[in-house]
Amino acid sequence: MRRLCDDTDARRILNPGPVAIVTTMWRAMTNAAPIAWTVPLSMEPPLVGVVIHPHRHTADMIRFSEEFAINIPGPSLLKQTHFLGTQGGLNNNKLEASGLELFSGQRIEAPLIEGCLAWIECGLHDVVKIGDHTLFVGRVVRVQALDEAYAQAWKLEERRYSPLAYIGGTKYAVIGDPLEAVVEVDVAGKLSGETAEEREKREEEEARERELRKVEGDEGFEEMAR
Repeated sequence: MRRLCDDTDARRILNPGPVAIVTTMWRAMTNAAPIAWTVPLSMEPPLVGVVIHPHRHTADMIRFSEEFAINIPGPSLLKQTHFLGTQGGLNNNKLEASGLELFSGQRIEAPLIEGCLAWIECGLHDVVKIGDHTLFVGRVVRVQALDEAYAQAWKLEERRYSPLAYIGGTKYAVIGDPLEAVVEVDVAGKLSGETAEEREKREEEEARERELRKVEGDEGFEEMAR
């Protein structure tokens, strides 16, 4: 059943995407803030965007320094990620209090966070006011990722090497269960409902179910299914 939601639910429905911890540095001060709204914008040149409320300290840090880093945490950094989101940005000790270790970026001054799955270093390309938030467009200057987590796409083979997604409030999820789309069309060019492999698998499962029902009876089968 479909139901109407509040217009503001659009932001939650468009998630999950990987949570990012945006790190910045300006005048020897460092800052880190979890950001749920990130987006690829261009392949050539490589541009990405982070959407931040203009009153947040991170927004000022990006404007002043004209650079930022996107750090993608996994489930091992769940508590630290949420902790950073609950602390005021003017508290320059929150990174230290989080227990996170930092290392130097290769192309920018802003530090990167140890223990993450991937890192994107950006120079500030543009700033666009959109509604009550600001889109900071970053020109990608360096990208790194763990071999265990990423190889031209998220591997999602192990939970600990899969990115976090922000659901809302204090709730997060681990992105997983990848599905591969195999598309076949009929002679008229229309999408076939299932591939030959999918059809064979379904028929095998249906045959197995029929045999079990013969042996166990309907009630016995339903009990086994539960």
